[in-house]
Amino acid sequence: MNQLTNEKTTTPINGYLMLFLAVILIAGGTFLLFNGGSLLLVLAIFIGLFLAFGLVLVNPNSSRVLLLFGKYVGTIKSNGLFWVLPFYSKKKISLRASNFDSERLKVNDKLGNPIMISTILVWKVTDTYKAAFDVDDYKNFVRVQTDAAVRKLASMYPYDNFADEGIEEDITLRSSVNEVSEALEKEIQDRLEMAGIKVLEARIGYLAYAQEIANAMLKRQQATAIVAARHKIVEGAVSMVEMALEELSKKELVALDEERKAAMVSNLMVVLCSDKDASPVVNAGTLNH
Repeated sequence: MNQLTNEKTTTPINGYLMLFLAVILIAGGTFLLFNGGSLLLVLAIFIGLFLAFGLVLVNPNSSRVLLLFGKYVGTIKSNGLFWVLPFYSKKKISLRASNFDSERLKVNDKLGNPIMISTILVWKVTDTYKAAFDVDDYKNFVRVQTDAAVRKLASMYPYDNFADEGIEEDITLRSSVNEVSEALEKEIQDRLEMAGIKVLEARIGYLAYAQEIANAMLKRQQATAIVAARHKIVEGAVSMVEMALEELSKKELVALDEERKAAMVSNLMVVLCSDKDASPVVNAGTLNH
C-alpha cells in the first residue's frame, strides 16, 4: 500500500529555540537599523520574520496536518510549540471526543409503522489523513452517515412486539436497548471507518411513534394490557373455584348436585372476575330457597 494513504506522525524542530532566534534577529536588527546600521540588518529582520511564520502551536488533544505544495508531509500530534518550514500549510484537526445529537427523524420500522427516532453519538478522529483527505468535510460526513445508519437500523427492527397478532421478535427498538445500541454502533462505525473516525458510543436518544398514530397505538397498548390482565384474572379464578369444589368434596362439608355446583361456579366466577366488590346476599333459608 502506498505510504501516503496512511497517517504519518512527525515531530518537527523545537519551536522555542526558533522563537528565540526570531526575536533576536527582529529586535536586534530593528534596533541597529535605526541606529545607523547597514542594509544587512534588513536581511536579518526578514530572516527573523521568516522564522516566525514557521512557528506552530499544538494544544493537547489537537493536531496539525502538514502539506507542502499539495503533498502530504505528516501530522503533528505532540503538544507544544514547534517550527516547520513556513511554506507548509497547516490544517488543524481536533483529536478530542465530540458529541453529536442527531435530529429526530421520521422513519418506518420493520412493520411499516412510522416512528420518530434520534441518536446520540460520541466519536473522535483517529486517522488525521483520512479525515483530512478521504472525505470532503469529516464533521458533515459524521452527521449524514449517522442519519443514514439510524434510518437503516429502524427498518431492521419493529418498535414493539404485537403478541395479539402473533408477531414476536427477539429484538425490538423499545425493549432491547443494549442489542439495538450495539447494532447501531457497529453500523455507524462501518460507515465512518473510511473517514478515520472511531465511534466511542452510540445509542438511541429519542424513540416514539409518529404523531399521526401515537394515540391509536396508545389505545392499542392499553387494550392489550387489559386483555392480558383479564386473562390472568380468569386463569386465577378458575383455579380458585376448582380448589374450592375439591376441598368441599374432600371434607364432605356439603353435598352438591351438578346444578348446585354450576350455580356455585357461576357465583364465584362473578365475584372473582368482577371489577367492583361484590355485594353478598345472605340466604337465611335452605339451599332450595
